[in-house]
Amino acid sequence: MTNDNSTLPPALVVPPLTPFDAALNVDRAALASHVDYVVDVCHATMVVAAGVETQEYHYLPFDERKALIRETVAAVGARVPVVVGISHPSFRSAIELGQLASSLGADAIQLLAPLRPFGGAPATAELVRYFELIAKETDLPIMLYLNSGPGADLSVDATVELAKLDRVQFVKESSRDLSRVGRLIEEIDLAGHARYLTTAQMLLISLQLGGSGVTMPPPLAELGAKVIAAFTAGDTREAARLQRQFSLFPARWMHCGLMPVMKSALTALGRGIGSPYPPFGALTEDETAQLDAFLQTTDLGKVTAHHA
Repeated sequence: MTNDNSTLPPALVVPPLTPFDAALNVDRAALASHVDYVVDVCHATMVVAAGVETQEYHYLPFDERKALIRETVAAVGARVPVVVGISHPSFRSAIELGQLASSLGADAIQLLAPLRPFGGAPATAELVRYFELIAKETDLPIMLYLNSGPGADLSVDATVELAKLDRVQFVKESSRDLSRVGRLIEEIDLAGHARYLTTAQMLLISLQLGGSGVTMPPPLAELGAKVIAAFTAGDTREAARLQRQFSLFPARWMHCGLMPVMKSALTALGRGIGSPYPPFGALTEDETAQLDAFLQTTDLGKVTAHHA
């Protein structure tokens, strides 16, 4: 099945980060406030509920993961569509989460292309079967999520094969490899199989090549919304000026990990939701100071200063 994606506006898919209280339970009030920021300030066109690694859902027991999904969907309150993360090595557990998503009125489900649970890269036929088993027992469109490390490192051919499945309507890919990105845009998005979504670093060039948008966490998403707005308005110079800010942020601090950098950046911008789940991810005092100083040179820092 093919679709015409050429007339659709660029998508900004945003995964809210997860705040934890002193007992390391999800802080529901802080989550609701953070979701408001994602929807009202970052201008997300779709919100991810417990679907990507920056959301730290993998630390939660299964029932608490389901509670995080419920609370995120409730916090969004149908203001924008929600895609629910259902990734799990067991297709039965993924189906259970997919059925929960449907019962909550979600708009799509996001599914990481998995590694083999017993080790090694899966064959394309195994991945197709995995997705088909889940699609058979769920009724929502699927966002194929590609992130090598936590998930499988797929070839372009395997990625295109999965994108051709009828229920796969979005492909979120994290390679940051321009050669790969350009080819996937041609063979997936422009071929009409699914909407191709990229990362912050590849946002502008992906839009120029015909891609459909981006998935990025806050506060990157606040800046991403400005890039998309400038691109949509035809202001290429302004879009490029904004995009250049992704050249150093978060790259200069990525040795700390994306999620810790995002949580630290939110704190620097006056929108803090707490620290990473321990024991991993804390920035040093020097790293925090350097990040804070850099943010003040960006459009994000200028907005913070304006509201101070």
